[in-house]
Amino acid sequence: MACSRGRITSLLALSAALALVAGCGKNASSSGDGGDKREHDGKPVVVVTTTWEGAFAKAAGAEDVKVIVPQSVQHAPDYDPKPSDLAAVAGADFVLYAPFEPYAGKIKEAAGSEAELVEVNLDNDSDKVDAEVARLGKLFGTEDAAAQWKTTFDSEYAKLSKDLKAEWPGGKSPVVVSQVFTTWAAKLAGMNLVGTYGPEAVTPAQLAKLSKEKPALILDNAHMSTGTVLPDSGAKQVEIVNYPGEGLDLLPVYRNAATVLKEAMRKS
Repeated sequence: MACSRGRITSLLALSAALALVAGCGKNASSSGDGGDKREHDGKPVVVVTTTWEGAFAKAAGAEDVKVIVPQSVQHAPDYDPKPSDLAAVAGADFVLYAPFEPYAGKIKEAAGSEAELVEVNLDNDSDKVDAEVARLGKLFGTEDAAAQWKTTFDSEYAKLSKDLKAEWPGGKSPVVVSQVFTTWAAKLAGMNLVGTYGPEAVTPAQLAKLSKEKPALILDNAHMSTGTVLPDSGAKQVEIVNYPGEGLDLLPVYRNAATVLKEAMRKS
């Protein structure tokens, strides 16, 4: 293997180091006829870039799920993969990533993996979640588990939505503005979404337009906040968390959003 010269990114440097790891992994799991057979019980081995993709994979029925980006990293695209990350990819059946995570394809290439690279539509909108979980379940061969999860999710979602609507101030849907990646929370609460902003910094023209809508609440993205959006509007700004925890359970994301939205509506 030729040595790289000049200034290179840490990821490309890791690719050289991990080529041997990937190769050894394949040899260890190969059968006598040269075929590549991973040593697992027939269930898909799934490597995901973040806990968000991980929760989608788990909801779809995957049981062996490895997460690359630690939960402590607030902005996943800034993460710098380590050799151990590439080693995990080398033994995967599927690698799940989002289009705003530019390193996913490079991770797979660096590790020499034969895994199927799957782009996931990371959006907590209930309809999109149902569609993605069903699609992944079909891909993994775990359709029954995905369908069972959908039943649980739909029931929980309906309950949370009903409870939130019961908290509308004066029985009227509150007017809200939302960051583009947290509009799902407004939908969950049945709120009157009148405008969005981000992910870029809010411009003066946007500020003026959003202020005219006189929102009661602003739903901000906890993972990429741009600070106080409408500082002189009197609107209460609420942080919405998109990423699940280490347990890779998507339902707490909705429960937590419902909790903060209830509190905000009670104080508005």
